[in-house]
Formats: sequence, C-alpha cells, structure tokens
Amino acid sequence: MPVSAPAARTGRRAVRRAVAAALAVGAVLTGVSAAPGAADGPPPSGHGPHDEGLERALAGLVTAPGGPPGAIAVLTRDGKRRVYRAGTAELGTGRPPRPRDHMRIASAAKAFSGAVALSLVDRGALALDDTIGRRLPHLPTSWHAVTLRQLLQHTSGLPDYSQSQAFQDIVRADPRHHFDSRRLLDFVAGEDLEFPPGSRYGYSNSDNIAVALMAEQATGRPYESLLRELVYRPLGLRDTSLPQGYRLPRPYLHGYATAPGEPPEDVSEAVSASGAWASGGIVSTPADLSAFIGGYAGPRLLSPATRRAQRDFLPGGASEPAGPGANAAGLALFRYATRCGTVLGHTGNTPGYTQFAAATPDGRRTVTVTVTSQVTLDPALLARLREVEEKFVCALLDHGRP
Repeated sequence: MPVSAPAARTGRRAVRRAVAAALAVGAVLTGVSAAPGAADGPPPSGHGPHDEGLERALAGLVTAPGGPPGAIAVLTRDGKRRVYRAGTAELGTGRPPRPRDHMRIASAAKAFSGAVALSLVDRGALALDDTIGRRLPHLPTSWHAVTLRQLLQHTSGLPDYSQSQAFQDIVRADPRHHFDSRRLLDFVAGEDLEFPPGSRYGYSNSDNIAVALMAEQATGRPYESLLRELVYRPLGLRDTSLPQGYRLPRPYLHGYATAPGEPPEDVSEAVSASGAWASGGIVSTPADLSAFIGGYAGPRLLSPATRRAQRDFLPGGASEPAGPGANAAGLALFRYATRCGTVLGHTGNTPGYTQFAAATPDGRRTVTVTVTSQVTLDPALLARLREVEEKFVCALLDHGRP
C-alpha cells in the first residue's frame, strides 16, 4: 500500500485515507484524457473492429467517474502478443502503460506461493497432507490439523492476520511500516480457527503466509530463494521480485487512489510490501505476469498428478476480487467459467492496483488485465471491470465480439 516522492501534509492524509478505505473492505496531479492504444508497436494485420471494441472497453474504465488513470491488457496466443491500453502510466506525463512496466500484483502473488509449494510436492519435499502441526509446530495447537492442501484452497479456517485490529492500527499509523514478514501470523496467534479445517471456503491472507513458512521449513531456504529457483528461472521471469520495502523498480505503472470528483492521489509507493509478503507482496510486469500464469496454469511447472490436485475445484470459492463469470477455487488457482469458456488464473487488489491474470488449461493462451487503482472500493466500477475482463477472455478464446 505505498507514495512516490515526499508527500505534502495533505497528500499524506489522502494516502492514509486511501489505506484506511482499503482496510475497511479487506483489502493531486493534472488529469489526462483517456488515449487508448492498440498494440505494443504497429498494429498487427487484421486489426479491426474486434480490437477497437477491446480498446473502447479499457477506455471506458479509464473515463468512468473515479476510474483508474491507466489500464493495460496483454493477450498472448501461442507466443504472439497483443497489447491494449488506455490512459497513462503516470499522470502528467502522457506516457502510455507498457508491458515491461513494474507494478504490484497484490493477491496474484498467492499463485506464486502455490507454484513454490506444488513444485516442492513434485520433488517430495512437501506433501499436500502435511500439517501445520508437523511443519510449523510453534503455531497454535488448535491450528495443527490444518493441511497444506487446505491452506492452498482457503479451506483452512485460519483467521486473517490482515483483518486483526493490531495489524490495521499499525498500517493506518504508518503505511510504510516494516513488518517482520515471517511473524505476520503472530497477529492472530491467540485466535482459534474460524471453522473446522476443510468444512468450508474462507479466503484468508494468513493461508499463504503459512504456505511460505512450510516451504522454508521443508527446505531450510528462504522463500525468496525458492521463488527464484522454482518459479522465476524456469519461466524466464526477469522483472519479478518480492521486496521488503515500499519502493518500486523503474519504470513502473503508477497506482492511484481515486474517487468521483476528487483528484487521483499517487499511492504507488505508499505501503511496505513486508506486510503482505507471500500473500501479496510480489512486484512484476504485465509481460512477466503473462508468462507466469501460462506456466502455472499450464503443464510447464508441475507433474500431471500434481496438476490434477491443483485443479480439484471447489464451486463458489471466489478469488479476491472475484474474477469474471462463475468462480471456483483450486490450489492457489481459480477457475473462471465465462459465457465464452473457461480459463484458470488469479486476481488481486491493493491500493493503486487491481489485477486479473488467466490462461487456458494448456497454458498456450494467456490474458492479463491491469488497472491502476483499487476498483474494489467501488462496487459499480468493479462490476464494470469484471465485464471488461470477460470481454478479453472471449477475445482470448476467439468467441463473441466485444
């Protein structure tokens, strides 16, 4: 949840208001006209009404009251990429969003923790039936029966540390506060499970913190090192990292707090990533996120047996925010059944950013949609975003017209 340069006193107040609003729902410069651009470079052959409809859909988000200042979508089919964008990467500059711009991917980082854990399952270092009691016995005894499988599917019942009053008080007072990421579960260590493990679905940011701690316990290595070895390197991700501070690598998509009738406030670097860590702290780019979701949803990272377990979907389990169509929860992966077909992926939101990344089950087609505000704070805008995401899924699957 982070601000770029030293903010004026009123700017700091605006940032704190934006953070407070984000916490309440769980999760300055001159304006710029929406200027949708088509592809990343000259339009490919066949550029026509279909592409223009997708451009208009993104531009409609940017020009909506309280809409994001920028939006970028990347569609990849069998290695061929199209880029659609609207608005700007930074207010006051006119610079368009680009596929190599850095950004916060928020809860899409949970899919990365799934990739690490399931890769370790394939290597025999972890098992899906491993329990907190076996791997992390220092955590509360009442949590000990929770399994890795339940953590990955959000059926664990672990209380959400990010909803604890103590955690929220710290973030409200100092959004850039540096947390000990490996002690985040201490905020809820005095609480019992919210429901018996495996009895129902309950999205919790604590789940993926516990997943990363299990991975560290099983290997004796830092989670960040496991990400590099098991995810970044195999998938060729050069611009993805898990920082501890609030700064973003340059260049980056500036994220904004927006509201109808108010000037956008830059919150790109307002919040420390240490308070999200494996649950939402990863920084990536549209290009890298596309490559990741194709590898994770497809066959590149995991064995067939582990992929079958990954795709044991629980109907009604929705990502946060909900993705397009009917949602179902697998292991750190969601199924989105749209009017045009089904894709697999993850979403995320944090102050300044809302993310959607999905792929066909074979991993050969991918779509990412990034907007530079937390649209979950506006239910109408979120509904509109989900419609736009579905348009892009339909384009990905060669169905329908925007």
